[in-house]
Amino acid sequence: MPTKTISIRIDGELVTAHEGQSILEAAQATGKQIPTLCYLKGLSAVGACRVCMVELAGTDRLLPSCTTPVQEGMSIKTTSAKLTLYRRMAVEMLLVERNHICSACVSNSHCELQAMAQSLGITHVRYPYNNPRLPVDMTHPRFVLDHNRCILCTRCVRVCAEVEGANVWEVASRGIYSRIVSDLKDDWGKATNCTGCGKCVQACPTGALAEKGFAVHEMVKESEAVTRLAVKRATQENHSQ
Repeated sequence: MPTKTISIRIDGELVTAHEGQSILEAAQATGKQIPTLCYLKGLSAVGACRVCMVELAGTDRLLPSCTTPVQEGMSIKTTSAKLTLYRRMAVEMLLVERNHICSACVSNSHCELQAMAQSLGITHVRYPYNNPRLPVDMTHPRFVLDHNRCILCTRCVRVCAEVEGANVWEVASRGIYSRIVSDLKDDWGKATNCTGCGKCVQACPTGALAEKGFAVHEMVKESEAVTRLAVKRATQENHSQ
């Protein structure tokens, strides 16, 4: 059954969208780019990073475009001084929450958080750094988990559950104490469900998950490959229904 077509305005331009699409998906379909960190095409959207916020006419609240469905007659702004200020603040908060030392990171120059900060013109942050003392899990034979680089986007959680079907990862605790954990807080190397596929590593936007053997500046992620697998799997599941 074909989806219903509706009309919305994005940055003043009248565009066609499909019922069930998110604002982000509708914008991307028309070639408009909204910045994101936690979103990865093919995975469920969770609105964790709050970078993709947009303005909607008729409300003072900013809305996450990745989880807000389109509705007939919507008028949406994807760029404004208010949104730029908010996005800068959101990225700065991510930078101060953990220990993002780019010069010593395997994903330096290949990091989505770093690229986002550069695109927003962030050269310094206005908030005090938390400087938490966080561990590095090197127990897996192929991969490493560095909690210092994690932004809790949960891409690894979702790709492991939705694409690989292994359900190794989850988020434990709350607030600034939240951590990505494997198999009920056991070492990653002891996670019996882990298949060693590396999808979580490729989906990770920062250097939090990396492959062993790479030095600073060398770890290049292939999130597009994860997207292709996720989309293909979703297509096969839809055809089988």
